[in-house]
Amino acid sequence: MAVILAIGAHIGDMELTCGGVLATHALKGDKIVTVALTAGEKGNPPFMSVENYRMQKVEEAKGFAQALGGEAVVLNNPDGLLKADEDIVWKVSDLIRSYRPDVLITHWRESVHKDHANACKIVSEARYYAGNAGFDRELPAHPCPRLYFAENWEDARDFKPYLYVDMTAGYELWYREVKKHWFVTHSADYRYLEYYDALSICRGCESGFGRAQAFMVREQFAKAKCGFITDFQ
Repeated sequence: MAVILAIGAHIGDMELTCGGVLATHALKGDKIVTVALTAGEKGNPPFMSVENYRMQKVEEAKGFAQALGGEAVVLNNPDGLLKADEDIVWKVSDLIRSYRPDVLITHWRESVHKDHANACKIVSEARYYAGNAGFDRELPAHPCPRLYFAENWEDARDFKPYLYVDMTAGYELWYREVKKHWFVTHSADYRYLEYYDALSICRGCESGFGRAQAFMVREQFAKAKCGFITDFQ
């Protein structure tokens, strides 16, 4: 059983961008853990307070993870004000040491959203701290071997889809559960569900899978595709 730790700036980021892959791995028997560095509460609907929407989003995160047989972690940082400071880097580093993932997924570094760009920096630095035994923490070091960057419409600059992962088997589970996030189907700013649903078809056409999600890698390897994200080195 592999462990996949998907870390987003907000609740819904990882569920949308790599949720189909997470669902596919969940059906395979792998352990899925989602981490939201903020709840994303500032996108509250007009009829709901920011605090009440935060509580709702936390429940949405838990619901998605539980449907995949996994866990959801939501850190208590304010939406829109995420900073890549040492405090949060150490918190994420400790989460990596705790869950000991085989795969880490987060945002690509180039983003129009400050929280997304900082999330990438946080995870990259936390991965280094987590894997270095010279940093003495409560838990032993864990050098996570794989770090991938999910495809997000706000993180598109210089993103090149180097890795295509088949999500066909998990598509129905993903589609059913991601719709339970209020903003995914009700946002007046962006047609999230339609975009990511259509994108999975496009990436499937490019890779030869029924549906796929694409990832960037830090080292620009040759374009690759795989059935499971744990297959790619």
